[in-house]
Amino acid sequence: MDSTRPQPPAATADDAGDQGAAGEGAEQFWERHYRTRRDWDARVNPLLAETAAPLSPGTALDLGCGAGGDTIWLAQQGWYVTAVDISATALERIRERAHGLGVADRVATERHDLAGSFPDDQFDLVSAQYFHTPFPLLRGQVLRRAARALHPGGLLLIVDHGSTAPWSWNQNPDIHYPTPTEIAAELDLDPTHWSVLRADMPRRLATGPAGETATVVDNVLLVQRTAG
Repeated sequence: MDSTRPQPPAATADDAGDQGAAGEGAEQFWERHYRTRRDWDARVNPLLAETAAPLSPGTALDLGCGAGGDTIWLAQQGWYVTAVDISATALERIRERAHGLGVADRVATERHDLAGSFPDDQFDLVSAQYFHTPFPLLRGQVLRRAARALHPGGLLLIVDHGSTAPWSWNQNPDIHYPTPTEIAAELDLDPTHWSVLRADMPRRLATGPAGETATVVDNVLLVQRTAG
């Protein structure tokens, strides 16, 4: 999911500015969000670019791809990317952008509600950027499945919000953002098959929907599959 998607924990949101209508399901919520989204010039999330730039391009999975900034950037770097989202509108817009930018041959889209289905392939890189939703989701289970979808030597990059941005609709001071250590514990991956390469909480300058800026924290976990 891109960084304009809702922040954790479940049932909170940030600069999407949208908590959903009463009785609205996940698919309807995200369809409405992306049908009304005006800015589709999405940029790559910086921690993904930092992680992927030194790598030799291979196959990548963009979980909850949203507006597609990460998908398009990876394709432009030579990766073959499977972009997954619950929103058919988001996926259609990504295909249009990929075609317009000349990388359509390196972008495949699959619509999944990750609460119930997951791509069948294996990948060299799985990116889960701000993978949060205001709807019930067994997130740890999905991310464990993502780790198992890696080729040996492949990387799972999880980047979560670690602080509340000033433009977030939910300014509850009691929100707990799971640390990278807590996320790794929830994944409960066998250390003989997966190793943690990075677990930290860097700060960065972020820009809000109205152009305002603030320093925010990202919680970063990078896992490598070391064996089949």
